Amino acid sequence: MGNQGIKKHLIDGYTINEKRLKLAEHKYLELQKSIRLLGNVISLENISNETKGLIQVITEYSRALDILDDYDNNKLSVPKGTKESKYILTYEEARKIVESMRVKFKNSPLFGQEKDKSFVSSLRTIYQTFDGKELYPTIEEKAANLLYFVVKNHSFVDGNKRIAAALFICFLQKNGILFRRDGTNRIDNNSLVALTLMIATSKPSEKDVMIKVILNLLV
Repeated sequence: MGNQGIKKHLIDGYTINEKRLKLAEHKYLELQKSIRLLGNVISLENISNETKGLIQVITEYSRALDILDDYDNNKLSVPKGTKESKYILTYEEARKIVESMRVKFKNSPLFGQEKDKSFVSSLRTIYQTFDGKELYPTIEEKAANLLYFVVKNHSFVDGNKRIAAALFICFLQKNGILFRRDGTNRIDNNSLVALTLMIATSKPSEKDVMIKVILNLLV
């Protein structure tokens, strides 16, 4: 293939990809519009409870779609968050949680056995300050970074991901923000598993994006 052929191939490929992107964006916008319309239908009185329930399930995915769209377009931001901490996670408290988990996972004698001092470092880091100001000023930011550091530092011989996820949930619960005002859980089981595995397989350079994803899911 000559230079002209290569050039034409690249241009044609770019044009096709551009059309695909525009089509995907159009479909996304149409889906969002449909979701908003479905939300309005819920308020009608002449539809069955079963139909309302199905519509509610569909509309609840709207937030997830927004997060995925922002992720794809590098538009994820850091939500406002909660600044009034009610609970400080000390090393002693963290070890109590790990020990309580050891009973559950008694089939693994190495579960929760620390390899080095990196676990202590992970806990201290979320409360770190610079020039008199906290690096992670909100509960959500502390929780997100706690999950990230405990997963990525591999402080334990066995159980790193399970311990990280448990500490994350306990931290949110102790600070009173695990549940929303309407009683719903801010993060369900499937999301917790997905986040933990996503962090474990991510590159160090992707840390900021990982943290933003977690923070957006906690809104």
